[in-house]
Amino acid sequence: MADNALVEASPSSAGEIGWVRAATGLLLGGLSALTLFLAWRSLGWPLIHDAPLMHYVAWRIGEGAVPYRDLFDMNFPAAYLLHAGVLALLGSGDLGFRLFDLAWLGGTCALLGAYARPFGDGASLRPLALAGLALGAGVTLKPHAGLFWLVLAATAAEGARRSGRHWWNAAATVIGFGLLVPAAVALWLWRGGGLPSFLDILTGYVLPLYSGLERASLWRALGGHSYGKEILILVGALAALSLWRAWAGREFDIRRGLLLLGLGYGAVHYGVQGKGWEYHLYPLMGFAAPLATSWLDHLSGEGRRRASATILAGLFLLTVVVGLKGVEAAEPQWIPEKERRVQSLVQDLAGRAEPGGTVQVLDTTDGGVHALFLLRRSQPTRFLYDFHFFHDVGHPYVQALRQEFLSALGRRPPAFLVVSERGWPRGGYERLASFPALSAWIQREYVLERERDGYRIYARRRRP
Repeated sequence: MADNALVEASPSSAGEIGWVRAATGLLLGGLSALTLFLAWRSLGWPLIHDAPLMHYVAWRIGEGAVPYRDLFDMNFPAAYLLHAGVLALLGSGDLGFRLFDLAWLGGTCALLGAYARPFGDGASLRPLALAGLALGAGVTLKPHAGLFWLVLAATAAEGARRSGRHWWNAAATVIGFGLLVPAAVALWLWRGGGLPSFLDILTGYVLPLYSGLERASLWRALGGHSYGKEILILVGALAALSLWRAWAGREFDIRRGLLLLGLGYGAVHYGVQGKGWEYHLYPLMGFAAPLATSWLDHLSGEGRRRASATILAGLFLLTVVVGLKGVEAAEPQWIPEKERRVQSLVQDLAGRAEPGGTVQVLDTTDGGVHALFLLRRSQPTRFLYDFHFFHDVGHPYVQALRQEFLSALGRRPPAFLVVSERGWPRGGYERLASFPALSAWIQREYVLERERDGYRIYARRRRP
C-alpha cells in the first residue's frame, strides 16, 4: 500500500512525503533506542511480587503437588507451565526471569510488527491455524482471550465467504486448532487429579466472588498510575482519529477490521476484570498502536496528509509520555523495599524448621510466598494466600474455605506462622480478628516470636 501511495502522489507532495517518512523513521528510531535503554536498565531487576508466586507453584508441582487440588490459586494452568519452563531452562535466578520476560516482550513486538507491515495487501488471512492455536493457548493463560478467538473465527468465516470459499472451513480451522492446547492442558489436569478442583475454584470462587473483588473504574484506577490518564487520552484520541480516517476514506480492509475488533476486545478485557491493574490494559494498547500506525502510509490527497500528520504527531507525543513513564519506573522504590523484606524473612526462617517442616504464611504479594520459594519450604495447607478468608465472609464458599484451612492447620501444625502486616485488598494485622476461630487457634497454639518491618513470626508453643 505504501508503494502505491508513493506512485500516486503528485510531485508537489514528494517533499512532504519525504518529510513524513523521515519523521516516521525518527519516531521508530527514538522508540527503539528508548526500548533498548529501558530493557538494559531492567536487567538488574530482582524476581519480585507476582513472579515468585508462580515460581513457587511451579516448584511445588515439580515436587509432586497437584495444581488446584493441593494449591488453591485463581490463575489458569498455563501460568504454572510457563514458569515451570523458565525454571527448567533458565533456572530460578533473577536474570533468568528477566531474560524470559524481555524475550516474550520482544516476540510480541515482532509479531505486531509483522502484522502491521503489509497493510492493504488484501483480505487474506493465511495463518489461520497458527492464529487459532495461539489464541487457544492464550485461553489457558487468560480465559478472556476466548472472546477474541471467537471474533477471529467469525472474521475468518466472513473473509472466506466474500472470496468465494467455504466459510465453515475457515471458521473450523480457527476453532479446531484453538482447541488443541486447552484440550492438552485439561488432559494434564485430569490425569493428575486437579481438574475437579480447578472447575470448583473457577465456578465456586473465581467467577462469583473473586471477579467482584476490589473493582475500580478505568478512570479512577488509572489516576493511581503515573501518566495513566495522559496515556489513556492519547491512545483514545489516536484510535478515534484512526476510525475517522477509515470512515472518511472508505478504506477499511479486514486487517484493520481485526485491529478494531481487537480494540473492543481490549476494552472488554479490562472492564471484565475491573481490578484497575495496568497490565490488564496491555491488549488494548497492543491493538491501538498498530491501528493508529496503519494510516501513516496514506500520504496522497490533502485529507490523507492532514490525518497522517496528525496521527504522527500524536504518536510522537505518546512516545514522549511513555518514555517519561518508563524512565520514572525504571528504578521503583517499592522493589528494593520488598526485596529487603523477603531477604529479612529468609534470614529469620533459614535453618530453623526441621527437615520436612512446614511454614504457613498469611500473605498475598508482600514476600511471604517468595521467601518460602527461596527456602524451598512448603505450606501445610493448599492456601498460598490469606485474602480468600477476609472478603464475602458470609458466603458459604468462603465459610467452607475457612473451615478447610483450620482443619488442615490442625492436622499438620506448621513450625512457624508468618503474618504479613499488609493485607490485600485492605487491612493490617487486625484482619485476623475478623476470623475469630483462626485468631483463637493462633493464640492458643503459637507465641509471637519476632516482629519485623512488615511481618510477624509466630512459633509453635512448646508443650510440657
